[in-house]
Amino acid sequence: MSDDISPEDRVAGLLRLLDVERVGDDAFRGRRKPGGIGRVYGGQVIAQALASAERTVDPDREVHSLHAYFLRGGSEDHEIDFTIARDFDGGSFSNRRVVASQQGTPILNLTASFHKRESGVGHAMAMPEVAQPEDLLNETQLRDKYIDLVPQEMRSLVASARLLEVKPTNPAAWAGLSGGEPALATWFRAPAALPDDPRVHRAVLAYATDYSLLGTSTVPHKLSWMKGDIQGASLDHAVWFHDDFRVDDWLLYVTDSPWAGRARGFNRGRIYTRDRRLIAESAQEGLIRVKKKVG
Repeated sequence: MSDDISPEDRVAGLLRLLDVERVGDDAFRGRRKPGGIGRVYGGQVIAQALASAERTVDPDREVHSLHAYFLRGGSEDHEIDFTIARDFDGGSFSNRRVVASQQGTPILNLTASFHKRESGVGHAMAMPEVAQPEDLLNETQLRDKYIDLVPQEMRSLVASARLLEVKPTNPAAWAGLSGGEPALATWFRAPAALPDDPRVHRAVLAYATDYSLLGTSTVPHKLSWMKGDIQGASLDHAVWFHDDFRVDDWLLYVTDSPWAGRARGFNRGRIYTRDRRLIAESAQEGLIRVKKKVG
């Protein structure tokens, strides 16, 4: 299950994936992920929708929040079309609505708000103390370690390479083995240098916010997608962008789940730089169904 794709090729593939094509005044098209299997990763749809919306906003207005609803699972077999509604352009803020569709059927609605940079008062929640990324195994190494937990029919999917490098600080919880509090902390980064354009880094961050978030609500129940014992899907997703950052340096994604029930789980996330700045936050509710064992 070793990942034999070079870091540079992984980043090049990620940049191609998130570089949407303009096909009309307020219409864009997102590429398929090469080698993708089954359902489209939710972070990809969010990132492509954000990249599309940003193409219609003045460059001096940066996205500060986005809110999305997943309507249907997207298919890796098709490209994704994005249509933009320019709902508002004021003195300081702009707002855009995006509909993502495949073959004429909507799969996601997203609203994004953009703000011209201003100065103001500031404070932030402190970053927790965790192991540093240099002392941790990445997901490829952890999959090799826990391969016996993965059902045979899921191994090709689990073996597919991440476009980002991801290092959980608690591998046992990540694998659904340890139980405990509904909380995770995960380092992630682009494995090679990205362009300096802040819009690229925001799109990649949006892509990454769907990693590990829903899985946080499964930790106390010793469940995981890797073991194949749950069926899950994102229902809605929100991201708030607070400060400047680069995704080609390590970022820490701290997530917790205050509630789960009625086949749903609610999850929150905070993202920090290595110099301990809180640069973004996220929230998501998702579907969580425990699969019945056969036999």
